[in-house]
Amino acid sequence: MKYNFLRKKWVVAVLHVVCWVILFSFPFFLKATYKKDRRPPQPDDAALFYFYFLSSGIWAGLFYLNAYMFLPFLLRTKKVWQFISLHVLTLAAVYFLHSLYFSLFVHHVPFKAENFFIYNIFTYFFIIASSTAYFFLLERQQSIKRSQEKETENLKTELLFLRSQVSPHFMFNVLNNMVALARKKSDLLEDSLIKLSSLMRYMLYETDEQKVPLEKEVEYIQSYIDLQQQRFGKNVKVQSSFNEVGSGSEIEPMLLIPFVENAFKHGTGIIEDAVIKVELKVENGILQFIVSNKYNDALNAIKDKDSGIGLNNVQRRLNLLYGRNHALLINKKDGWFTVSLQINLH
Repeated sequence: MKYNFLRKKWVVAVLHVVCWVILFSFPFFLKATYKKDRRPPQPDDAALFYFYFLSSGIWAGLFYLNAYMFLPFLLRTKKVWQFISLHVLTLAAVYFLHSLYFSLFVHHVPFKAENFFIYNIFTYFFIIASSTAYFFLLERQQSIKRSQEKETENLKTELLFLRSQVSPHFMFNVLNNMVALARKKSDLLEDSLIKLSSLMRYMLYETDEQKVPLEKEVEYIQSYIDLQQQRFGKNVKVQSSFNEVGSGSEIEPMLLIPFVENAFKHGTGIIEDAVIKVELKVENGILQFIVSNKYNDALNAIKDKDSGIGLNNVQRRLNLLYGRNHALLINKKDGWFTVSLQINLH
């Protein structure tokens, strides 16, 4: 974020000090600009000058006392009368400190209770109001921060859920296919094991990163397609086109595979001349990913609803990750189901 430095503790402390200095310096600025002040020096001027700084420190202390102790106490206990009593005691303590200072250091100006309340009650309530506004502003910021952290954790959990959903059904079918290849002593077994090992390595060790190189994601998709094609053989025609992806582009791991898995889930089985098309290209930092498969609504009801990750969840992940920097179109037309995804990788 552009203003992240404002969250550093030392920066916040400096800003607070600057605000207090500016606030309590106003009387001196006003006095300096008031030309008609020709009052001769008085014996207690020095004592009153230091008294002003003492009062300023008391008001600043009251500001933080209310924000960090009194208001949290009120929210925790919901005891309004105790909260009011605390402020009455605090005001009494301020009164005592003022009277004590006058009795010790101010000898020519008498301390009067009515003058104390006339000159300080407005300041007291102003400080309390400002402190309360500051407290709720902090609470709002903490709430937003917690919401963002929760959103981030949900996204991480969703990614782990995605990985776990892709793995079991697919792995079960691939392993069954390898058992058949082993019985036939097929030369394809070694290549299948290498591709499966590559998939497992990617899912277990590389998807923990926030982003991965796009070429790694493409390799994963290609290995997935190869294993599926080996499984289905001539029953499914797969057309894949991956234009050369330049280095430097990154993407969230396993973001694209749900669309391919969905195509194999709904585009295979009892579908005449099953065809699956997968195309990916990157131009000027814009990724275009298109997945198409033949589709039969009448047969879709028998598919396992719990297998694979739902496209609605993928759409939510895209909204969280890219917001307006992506466009997802899903279209059913003339027996074809097509997903077209465009992402601005920058």
